[in-house]
Amino acid sequence: MTADDAEPGTAEERSAGAQSNGDATDGDGVGTVHLVGSGPGDPELLTMKAARLIDEADVVLHDKLPGPEILEMIPAEKREDVGKRAGGEWTPQEYTNNRLVELAREGKDVVRLKGGDPFVFGRGGEEMEHLADNGIPFEVVPGITSAVAGAGSAGIPVTHRDHVSSVSFVTGHEDPTKDESAVDWDALAATGGTLVVLMGVGKLPLYTAELREAGMDGDTPVALIERATWPDMRVATGTLDTIVDVRDEADIEPPAITVIGEVAATRDRVKGFLQGGGADAVAETGADANPTSGGSGGDE
Repeated sequence: MTADDAEPGTAEERSAGAQSNGDATDGDGVGTVHLVGSGPGDPELLTMKAARLIDEADVVLHDKLPGPEILEMIPAEKREDVGKRAGGEWTPQEYTNNRLVELAREGKDVVRLKGGDPFVFGRGGEEMEHLADNGIPFEVVPGITSAVAGAGSAGIPVTHRDHVSSVSFVTGHEDPTKDESAVDWDALAATGGTLVVLMGVGKLPLYTAELREAGMDGDTPVALIERATWPDMRVATGTLDTIVDVRDEADIEPPAITVIGEVAATRDRVKGFLQGGGADAVAETGADANPTSGGSGGDE
């Protein structure tokens, strides 16, 4: 989808249309906002289009998840941090929405840079609707979602013909203003497929308990993948019964994804030959520590 698809006509026509809706503009016209997915963090996993738009942008509003190497590629004078940290500082979504509109009305070419894909728990949908409501042309640039790439980089396929034919993506961090969770853990447990939980490190005890109560076997393999594809990527494995203790022993912190299902055991069968698969988070104490699994690039 291009800016022309979002709102037909010239820049002047788009500007006039915005003014007719009560939206004042500065400069020669309204700028374009690009909702860009940066992938899981490795700069080589940026799409060519994402890299070009970042380079050409006047301003890049980024969250905390694109990864340090990607953020270092952006000149400091055109970076704006609008990220959120679990249990730490955060930028209200309303501010980010309004800032995108403000910059576009100044005629700026804006990149809203997100980790993974903008539409996989990235609030890209909310921002897209806000831009449209305010007459701002925008473009969506999909990214490689960490829900798939994070698992794959650790040697874990989210589907496998011999084990599972379905996968479900779940957020472990819902809007705290909701009266009740929208996640039906009973239904997810009944699918028999792989579950990938994003932003779920803090609430791991809660949803693993929910899944056991729903009838999922306590011996079901589970993997925690911290900072997938980053230079300091780590992986911790266990079962539904043990993974909370493993998390605590390994001191796994966000950003991390949780993979639940038979496929999570695949890593142990392939990691001796896996390049760039991340370090075993409990390798220093684990009996099955394998130094050849290494870190990013297979060198650590």
